[in-house]
Amino acid sequence: MRLTEFHQLLADEFGEQEGKWIAHSHVLHVGEGGAGTAEELIDAGVDPRDVWRGLCEDFDIPEERRLGIDRPGD
Repeated sequence: MRLTEFHQLLADEFGEQEGKWIAHSHVLHVGEGGAGTAEELIDAGVDPRDVWRGLCEDFDIPEERRLGIDRPGD
């Protein structure tokens, strides 16, 4: 997953501002990657896909919303 996709998924699910706040402040645990905010984990080299999955688990995002919004032309 590209970083731009990760940020789009955050915005789709939480809105632009709250998505940024969550990425900056919510601490999550991602497998062997350790713990940190989404920004910290990604900066440390954790795949954004794994970070997104961790956020989905923490915020109980239903499976049907985990791939984002369908957009024409995607």
